[in-house]
Amino acid sequence: MSATRTHCPYCSMQCGVSVNLPRTGPRAATIEPQEDFPTNRGGLCSKGWTATSLLDHPDRLLTPLVRSVPGDRTSALVPATWPEAIGVIVTAIEAAQGHGRDAVGCFGGGGLTNEKAYQLGKFARVALRSAAIDYNGRFCMSSSATAGNRAFGIDRGLPFPLSDIAEAKAVLLVGGNPADTMPPAMQYFDAGRAAGAVHIVVDPRLTSTAAGAALHLAPRPGTDLALANGLLHIAIRDGVIDHDYIAERTSGFDQAAAAVSSFWPDRVERITGVPVAQLRQVVAHLAAAESAMILTARGTEQHRNGTDTAQAWINLALALGLPGRPASGYGTITGQGNGQGGREHGQKADQLPGYRKLDDPAARAHVAAVWGVDPEELPQPGLSAFEMIDRLGTAGGVRALLVFASNIVVSAPDANRVAARLAALDFLMVSDIFLSETAAMADVVLPTAQWAEEEGTMTNLEGRVLHRRRALPPPPGVLDDLQALTAIASGLGRGQYFSDDPRTVFDELRRASAGGIADYAGITYERIDDEQGVFWPCPSTDHPGTPRLFADAFGTPDGRARFLPTEYAEPSEVPSRAFPFVLTTGRTMAQYQSGNQTRRIRALTHTGPTVQMHPDLARRIGVGADDIVAVLTRRGRAHFRAQVDEKIRRDTLFVPFHWGGASSANALTEAALDPHSRMPAFKVCAANAERIGGADDDHLLTTRPAALPNRPIVLPTPADPQPEDNTMASKNRFLQGVFRFQGAGLDQPMPLDPSLTYVVPDGARAQALYFRGGNSADELITLVLMKDGAPVRYFPIGAKGDVHVPLRVVEDIESSSAVELRLAAADGVSGTVVIDLGLVEI
Repeated sequence: MSATRTHCPYCSMQCGVSVNLPRTGPRAATIEPQEDFPTNRGGLCSKGWTATSLLDHPDRLLTPLVRSVPGDRTSALVPATWPEAIGVIVTAIEAAQGHGRDAVGCFGGGGLTNEKAYQLGKFARVALRSAAIDYNGRFCMSSSATAGNRAFGIDRGLPFPLSDIAEAKAVLLVGGNPADTMPPAMQYFDAGRAAGAVHIVVDPRLTSTAAGAALHLAPRPGTDLALANGLLHIAIRDGVIDHDYIAERTSGFDQAAAAVSSFWPDRVERITGVPVAQLRQVVAHLAAAESAMILTARGTEQHRNGTDTAQAWINLALALGLPGRPASGYGTITGQGNGQGGREHGQKADQLPGYRKLDDPAARAHVAAVWGVDPEELPQPGLSAFEMIDRLGTAGGVRALLVFASNIVVSAPDANRVAARLAALDFLMVSDIFLSETAAMADVVLPTAQWAEEEGTMTNLEGRVLHRRRALPPPPGVLDDLQALTAIASGLGRGQYFSDDPRTVFDELRRASAGGIADYAGITYERIDDEQGVFWPCPSTDHPGTPRLFADAFGTPDGRARFLPTEYAEPSEVPSRAFPFVLTTGRTMAQYQSGNQTRRIRALTHTGPTVQMHPDLARRIGVGADDIVAVLTRRGRAHFRAQVDEKIRRDTLFVPFHWGGASSANALTEAALDPHSRMPAFKVCAANAERIGGADDDHLLTTRPAALPNRPIVLPTPADPQPEDNTMASKNRFLQGVFRFQGAGLDQPMPLDPSLTYVVPDGARAQALYFRGGNSADELITLVLMKDGAPVRYFPIGAKGDVHVPLRVVEDIESSSAVELRLAAADGVSGTVVIDLGLVEI
């Protein structure tokens, strides 16, 4: 068996993993976490454990597809050769350019490697010579990026390593749920709490992360800015701000202080719904702590005033003197796998590599020299993502669009409007692994290599540049995006400016980024391998990299951080008689982004699209648990299964955004744009809900990924090698979650939740791979692994402790056996337990 050290394809942690290729078949790969990688340290979530199952998935695109009737998107998608597909694309680009160069555009993704993101930005400006390019990171990180650049002069999600969270004595987390979205990160939060740190979570829901915090604030969605301003008001009034730090390291405090003078606690309670006593507790904890952090995520940003909201939390952090101090500061938790690197090297409409500005003459001159073109040839900044999408197919808008690594129909707001704009295009090309909802609308679909089949670099949430190593080649007939872009550029007569070799592209990226904010000049593949990642900025090969920013100065011209005044405004939509509730959206543990990949993994589809609501709200509209509910807004309607519990505000509905079709959350969301970042307001809009079916009416949830139409049956000729059996021999299963408990005695193991039971299917057997668990209680507890009602393994977890136990030697669990996890604790002991049991079904 050969093993390749690389990185998980999903979230911004980019966990270190090893891909193992058994001798039985080159594509029957398995995955396991790297115990020594500094970010995840042996942790891996259910998505990561199942990532290799996509490599040989039967829905995988293996050949280019074109319409059987050119120009008619109602005709079938049929197989084509690469030269045929590239020819169709080039012809369509040249036809659209009759309307002007900006009539051809590109839309990228935060999952592209740095090399591909860089190449796509260069392709738009050099091959197409078009201003029309942006990417889905505009929907994910742009407000915090804008705020960070304004306040600090640098946008790096975390200006310190993730492990610093474990050292902070107080952590305020706003609008994030890493326990579900990036579970391996929770080891640092858990370690901090075990050492006595006070953790505070701000979220309208009692999420898995909030359940383990010392204090949970549940504001009305869309009021985070008022909350932050109110906390700063209290800090100033109570005299706990750091006057010396403010004087020595910042500017603009007086204006920011004046802006919060009217945010007295009673007013903030009326706006947010957060009690005054909790507001005071938060300030007291942050001010008293020896070290403290304020962390924000999408719940803070995805509003029409998301940049100012992020700035308001930065203002609070600066007033308390946190940024630049040990185990302290402000950071924002990046979402997508390369959400950090993807926004540094030219995918954004206003940006050049190294986080340079496209309208800066010096930046244009530097990058043009690296590219070998005249600076005057480079276009000026174009429109942001949604603004570009909203003009597709119109006079003066993009008429031919090339999409890479993005499923716009599912991920963009006001999805019905977006689908209409895509349909209005003269030409749409999509490059993807599977036939996504967006690809199903395209004129040409290009198959592309997956994460384990390509080489490149990724930059994780810490600003750590990582090496994605190739573990195996892509299937025959599948190219990667660097090869596709180079082929299209060659068809346009501009191929001499491009390479399809990732190392060559990265070396060019290093030169293009040199001297910029995100300076990669000193980073090489070899250094990354030797040092397990290199933190930017790293301006030379003898520079150590920069794990921690702002210790001595900020990235502004004068080295001072900027306070900026912020003023609260209500969301653009507020509840009304017709739409009496507030709708918010987010992620779940088992799914990722638009779900184009994870919805195809059987082990991750145990939960479908749900709408979470409080029991009081459910009774008000006559909904019971598991009923089918229609959620309605001014833009559309979508169907979900009701999840009724008390872990959400009584006025709020929560839906995940991982599904399309009948359960498209973004058919409901509003495209109100932040004036600074141009990020849409995904997190709040006015909504209503009604029961449309019972628990058995599954036909109302028709949300599976698009099937591959007219998939060709290709019979090998005698000269062709016979394909190997690529069938995956095993499936992963997980018993996991966060559960409250009340002990009944150490000799009384009690069931916790029905989800912690698994029955081995007929004809199969199972093995337990690992157990991870955490205990919030002040006394020892024991998790008991039961088989057919009898205990087979005990996992004691000490007070405020956690365990991680490999289980590779556990005996086979036979067909039809029932496996269950139960908990034993002393009578009267209560708390929260985190459970993750991984099994493999053979």
